[in-house]
Amino acid sequence: MRNEPFPLIVWGEPFTSSRLFVAREGRYYRRSMAKRVRRARRHPRKPSPTSALERILEAPHLERIVPQLQPEVLHRVIQHYGLEDCGPLVALATPGQLARVFDLDLWRAAVPGRDEQFDAGRFGNWLEVMVEAGVSGAAAALAAMDVDLVAAGLSPHVRVFVYAAVTPYTTLDGELASPAPAIDDQLRSDIGGYAVVAKGTDFWEPITTVLTALADAHGTAFDRIMRKCCRLSNSRPEVDGLVDLLTADAQTVFDLAVDRETRRDEQGYVTPAQARAFLQASRRLDLRQGPPARDSITDAYFRDLAARTASQQDDGADESPRGERADMSRDCPPEAVDAIVDLLRDAGVMPRTPRALLEGSRTTAPRLLRIRTQLQFVHDHAPERYATRTAELAYLSNVIVAGSTIQSRALTADEASNAVVAVCNLGLENWPAPLSDDTLIRHDLVSVFRVGWTVLYENVCMYAAEQLISVVTSLDCADSSVHDDLGQLRATLTKYWRAGTPWEARDAIEVIAVLDLPSWTALLALIDQLPTLHAAVDALLTQSMRQIDVSSFEFISENAQIQHVREFMQLLPGLLRG
Repeated sequence: MRNEPFPLIVWGEPFTSSRLFVAREGRYYRRSMAKRVRRARRHPRKPSPTSALERILEAPHLERIVPQLQPEVLHRVIQHYGLEDCGPLVALATPGQLARVFDLDLWRAAVPGRDEQFDAGRFGNWLEVMVEAGVSGAAAALAAMDVDLVAAGLSPHVRVFVYAAVTPYTTLDGELASPAPAIDDQLRSDIGGYAVVAKGTDFWEPITTVLTALADAHGTAFDRIMRKCCRLSNSRPEVDGLVDLLTADAQTVFDLAVDRETRRDEQGYVTPAQARAFLQASRRLDLRQGPPARDSITDAYFRDLAARTASQQDDGADESPRGERADMSRDCPPEAVDAIVDLLRDAGVMPRTPRALLEGSRTTAPRLLRIRTQLQFVHDHAPERYATRTAELAYLSNVIVAGSTIQSRALTADEASNAVVAVCNLGLENWPAPLSDDTLIRHDLVSVFRVGWTVLYENVCMYAAEQLISVVTSLDCADSSVHDDLGQLRATLTKYWRAGTPWEARDAIEVIAVLDLPSWTALLALIDQLPTLHAAVDALLTQSMRQIDVSSFEFISENAQIQHVREFMQLLPGLLRG
């Protein structure tokens, strides 16, 4: 153990919670309000100046502005301020906007970087907020939504039966018979000829409230939704060993996932499976063979994107949600929408400019000089290629978000954009051919990224894992428990290092924290799917005593940083032996 002082690592993040939302319309729900009060007491919000959201809600003619906002903007606001605080905005959104926002918000990955699954609990949260903002508006929104989506969101919370199917009747013998098992009346509500039975107490009141309003005002849509819920409420088929088919619930969610994937393809998103395949293939390039050729995954993506764009231009397609409420937005000037977007940018909710493009300051990121210089040359001499390079940056950012993690969590959009630019800068520095001013005119950014990704993987992630195995093998600890944990670390890390995925041994590396906490922090950042340079590395190399935040790291963008990694790994044996 080390006896001398070491840099202080500050762990944890400040709690954040949504303010209590007071609905403009509708009713209060004792259960949901009590839950929010308990949450607010656990995580009290510090007094703060007027937020951008409050200023937006006070904007004149808000009902004309919201329908003109892009769904991605609405989703950013909801992510930043919380769904409950954004209830008034949700109430003013069009069904088309909500459908696009649902594609972004209702699908979650159990593990970052893996395939996303439909989150029925999140659907319940949305339903609760929509009902509190206005029951009639919530019912109208559900009536306009995809029936399968609504049924998939309701079925985990309730079962639905035709009223006659669960109503007791008198037989010819005069005996009272029930066609279904007894149902607790407190968990049942008869609505529009259907019996709705709760599977649990969560979201029961908002569900029954909105279904009642839906039956009263939108009978046709209500009947379609209820019939679909009835099919999903049927019992599972008998297992006979001959077939292995999806249940009705699973098939519905699968169909929703396919439809969502198709829509997101048209919008330029990358599926997690495609992203993982691209990143895995880009880790093992043979740079001795010269600049890599364009990969098949990227070729297929841009080919399909070009075909869809051409088709939309020919058909005059317009996916903008503005047309859905033309009567409300006719008198709203574009300047009002731009003012809202600028307000969100000033508040940090939305990025002001794409990362690492020409608007960036070179003085704030001197390590990115290569990529900025190259992009500037392309911008000045080949504007059409510059537009292509910008699209490639967006594609790579989507790939990083969908297929990689950082510190065992998903990357934010801003982090992904910064990471892509850093990797591209590293790729230019290690480009397997002489660099010239027109390199990015002759070569695409995806190939440059792949070179940087290989260098990052081999010279940081795999190198740090290999060196740690060697260090742990030579360590001798008197504490038997620590000694056993080091042996487990050596075996686990060796296994995953040979498989090419050393980050899978993340949990086993925890024993290093017992020997030296800053070293453990630095190693976790280096042996990661997206390796980064934690501030602890510089602090250990310089013997700094400054306070270090756990989230303080840099994306590796040049060989000088890789050299710091090597120096740290050479220093590691002494740090652990203390």
